[in-house]
Amino acid sequence: MRRLAIVEFLSVDGVMQGLGSPDEDRDGGFEHGGWGAPFGAALGEVLSPDIGAQTSAYLFGRRTYEKMAAFWPNQSDTDPMAASLNATPKYVATRTLRDLDWAGATVLEGDVLDAVGRLKADGSGAVVVLGSGDLVRQLMSAGLVDELRLFVHPLLLGTGKRLFGDLPSPGSLRLEDIASTSLGTVALTYSVGRPASSDSPVTSAQASAV
Repeated sequence: MRRLAIVEFLSVDGVMQGLGSPDEDRDGGFEHGGWGAPFGAALGEVLSPDIGAQTSAYLFGRRTYEKMAAFWPNQSDTDPMAASLNATPKYVATRTLRDLDWAGATVLEGDVLDAVGRLKADGSGAVVVLGSGDLVRQLMSAGLVDELRLFVHPLLLGTGKRLFGDLPSPGSLRLEDIASTSLGTVALTYSVGRPASSDSPVTSAQASAV
């Protein structure tokens, strides 16, 4: 059984985006693209040197896949992240893409939640989701996420796409690890508990963790 881990870069007010260019995502007139890039130089301070060693598969939504596939295959495997991404099986949740050019990439067939459930059941290690906000919100609502790895940059944006949306019921998180970089980014790792039942009150400890 594999764990499903979500990796995201966030501002303090919960806006999500990668470490790309100012034109990375202008949906809705968003004008702050590239805001995370200045903090990227210090991420090595909190990333494990064997990054990707426990990752047995990656999972992307369509838009994230297209951006990743346009960049990472052209990077040298001397970069540990490039080596992991290029050599590890990759799965894409998409209804529109059929032929994937990135070596090792496969389209998830059928209902996405059923397909992810089968992906988790097959093998060991972790299935890691990078970005892919719409997909992540579906997976969170379905209770399929086991771990959150959040890199929170010291910035308030006030506008933009938020990672978290509505959930069918509250759930608890357990803090597994915390570290910070010299540029102020906080790396948080949480394990995700099962959603609380609708007729069970959330404890104060759970409420503070959600």
